[in-house]
Amino acid sequence: MVSAAAGVAAALTSLRGCDFLSSADFNPEETAAVLQLASQLKSGDRRIDLGNRVLGLIFSKASTRTRVSFQVAMARLGGQTVDLNPSVTQLGRGEPLEDTARVLSRYCDALAIRTFAQQEIADYAHWASVPVINALTDLEHPCQALADFLTMQEVHGDLAGQTLAYIGDGNNVAHSLMLCGALLGVNVRIGCPAGFEPLSGVLDQARSLAQHGAVIELTSDPRQAVSGAQAVYTDVWASMGQEAEQAEREKAFTGFCLDRDLLDQADQSAIVLHCLPAHRGEEISAEVMESSASRIFDQAENRLHAQQALLAALLGGL
Repeated sequence: MVSAAAGVAAALTSLRGCDFLSSADFNPEETAAVLQLASQLKSGDRRIDLGNRVLGLIFSKASTRTRVSFQVAMARLGGQTVDLNPSVTQLGRGEPLEDTARVLSRYCDALAIRTFAQQEIADYAHWASVPVINALTDLEHPCQALADFLTMQEVHGDLAGQTLAYIGDGNNVAHSLMLCGALLGVNVRIGCPAGFEPLSGVLDQARSLAQHGAVIELTSDPRQAVSGAQAVYTDVWASMGQEAEQAEREKAFTGFCLDRDLLDQADQSAIVLHCLPAHRGEEISAEVMESSASRIFDQAENRLHAQQALLAALLGGL
């Protein structure tokens, strides 16, 4: 019989050289193993040295937490990062992606890419010979989801059977929460106004991946979504590139602000999550954001630990 520790080690070893473009790229055992390694790295029970490996960052969208957490994660693993800003490299002058991916594979041991279209990151993965990590696209934010469920696990323990309620726009974060949550056996409820639902294909995919009887639900009633949940999550109503829709979205999302009244519908021990940056008074009240239920800044810190574990696994430094 294989021990639990051996099973975790095998799951992590299987990730060496893999890409991480979607939360669905890992199986349930691999996802849980990354979270366990992240917890060990955070507590200091585990130390890993990648031997001066290099991570290339290609960010076409603005970033604070993702950029800094990847840089610090590589530094803690004994590696370094190279910032490949498109505005100061040939990337911004129309060099073919297939050429860029193959050249950077000769210089870097992994690439973390933050861009708009999911297809672009898939193309990088096709042409690169090193692991490619999705650092956010319009479709998904899988690194964020790892940190989110690590935070939930720290507070409430075993994730299977817990419920996470997400209130707001059915965006990239919602997509990754559904997929990652399904793999971990978490019930995920998405509460959003009509017309702002997650993509139906992602919803169906999450339901097909669900473990331990997890239920992935969609509702237009925020109170119904939050009812009894162990974690209540929200995000900005207008993501990057949607700023022109701000006024229209504010009207559509009336009643979806995560305030004290809405939080009171959740489990008494519920935690509050937000992937930041936050607009106090819009998607979340200042009272709730600063309340004792808030784990928002623990969640932000966990981006570092989850990505450190992810990099260690993909680069084979176990």
